Amino acid sequence: MVVAAGRSERCGHPPKQFRPLAGVPLLLHALRPFLSHPDVASVIAVLPDAEIQTPPAWLEELIGERLRTAAGGASRMESVAAGLRVLPPSCSVVLVHDGARPFPEPTVIDAVIAAAREGTGAVAAVPVADTLKEAGPIEAKAPPPILRTIPRAALWRAQTPQGFPRDVLEEAFARAESAGYAATDEAELVERAGGSVVLIRDASTNLKITTPEDFSLAEALARGRGR
Repeated sequence: MVVAAGRSERCGHPPKQFRPLAGVPLLLHALRPFLSHPDVASVIAVLPDAEIQTPPAWLEELIGERLRTAAGGASRMESVAAGLRVLPPSCSVVLVHDGARPFPEPTVIDAVIAAAREGTGAVAAVPVADTLKEAGPIEAKAPPPILRTIPRAALWRAQTPQGFPRDVLEEAFARAESAGYAATDEAELVERAGGSVVLIRDASTNLKITTPEDFSLAEALARGRGR
């Protein structure tokens, strides 16, 4: 499933997932690698309710047996749960991808699928290259003080797609709902439920667009890729 239900307040209006990137809607960039993948049987686009009721013309043309939609919730967890509910019963492996990541690498998608088929969770990720500082409270008139430097040798930055055996992911969601805890990605839910999750080395070009500056960088990447 491709999760694109956020309001993208930092990027303005229209929501970023529907803004053009190199002449193509950002969401369509994110959908294409999965719609064209030979091992992906069904794609669920999780969207804001308004776009479910009145989808843009380009999306309405794609909706059918191959691409379905689901109305997202107030949080990522609620949105992924909504996508799981409309996923065809025949799908035994589930991939979750951010609709704001327009450049997932096909080889990484392959590797995530392969790991999930073997019974483990898998997360596209890149090793942290920057020096990390833990800071004190942010105050309006003063820069925050550094509390400590965090060793980065074993740290990775999680991206998407993330892939899981379906039963493992659904069990992790059920446990989270029962215990009343939330997570910022699906891997954390599976970890907390005792499941195994591995990292699949990804490219830093698989960026998540969050700010207007990210759009500028993505435009340059899209032109370089001929997309």
